Amino acid sequence: MNIGEIARRAGVSRSTVSYALSGKRPVSDDTRLKIQRVIDELGYRPNASARALANGRTSTIGLVFPPAGNHYTGMQLDFIGSVVEAAAAYDYDVLLSPSGVDSDRSFQRLLGERRVDGAILMEIRLQDDRADHLADLDFPSVAIGRTAQLDGRWWVGLDHTALAAACVHHLADLGHRRVAFVNRPEQLLRAGYESAHRGLDGFTKAAAERGLTVRTYCCGDDAAAGQECVERILHDDPATTALVTLNEAALGGLYRGLARAGRHVPRDFSVTGVVANRWAETVTPQLTAADVPAAEMGRLAVELLVERLDQPTASARHHLLTPPISLRGSTGPAAAAPAS
Repeated sequence: MNIGEIARRAGVSRSTVSYALSGKRPVSDDTRLKIQRVIDELGYRPNASARALANGRTSTIGLVFPPAGNHYTGMQLDFIGSVVEAAAAYDYDVLLSPSGVDSDRSFQRLLGERRVDGAILMEIRLQDDRADHLADLDFPSVAIGRTAQLDGRWWVGLDHTALAAACVHHLADLGHRRVAFVNRPEQLLRAGYESAHRGLDGFTKAAAERGLTVRTYCCGDDAAAGQECVERILHDDPATTALVTLNEAALGGLYRGLARAGRHVPRDFSVTGVVANRWAETVTPQLTAADVPAAEMGRLAVELLVERLDQPTASARHHLLTPPISLRGSTGPAAAAPAS
């Protein structure tokens, strides 16, 4: 069923039907009701492409979200779900583009073919070609994360610097003096991933402030890598009594590695970090952590993008979130580590 058939049955022109659907020109109430009755009888749903041509909107936003490795982690899937749910509340569909750099063909199609009204960027780097490219085009976009260039940008961020520092201070207050930091994979650190760099910065500065002895490690996004990382930590410094992690995908492996080394959590070894709460609650004992508010961040990003689409001249806005540490069962007073 198409506009021509609706026009024939309603006894009006095709252009009148188009104006009634798009609202671009006034149509009398009687004519609009006549057209609506035909549409209801036929069960007509306007083609998305035709609707976009009529009103200049696709009612679709792009989520530019490359997997950090060869798969999406649990936290990444949480973000994807939160964006989709929030967008639906505004009657927007979401088109997922796993684009990594601004030369990526999927990313270029998203922009060049105008498949979406705006875009949300994930997996932000401090120097991010995608964000720069969208800013140069003045294409409506919001980043979940912060580039080094913030002026004139719309974004929602998690203060990884402050959160990693809060984890360090929590451990230091419990008497821990030798602490390890378990970061994201090395290739992400080299690529300039914002969360990995800001978290490392917060950890090292807070550790220096508290006079702690620390070592930092990159770790793959899986349990096997987490277990291997614990083995390295205890090999390098058997007196280590605690760790801070940003790597929720490796969390189960970190716990397994400690168990296999005979380190009881939290009696012998404390674990904390920056992790989504549902992942913090899957391990035993549950992880004391700064909970990543994925649902809130996705919702705020969608709200900012809708605001930007509805108010093209609005000044850039942002949200920087610093959730408190949720005290659970994985941290306790420092105990002397067994000799190597």
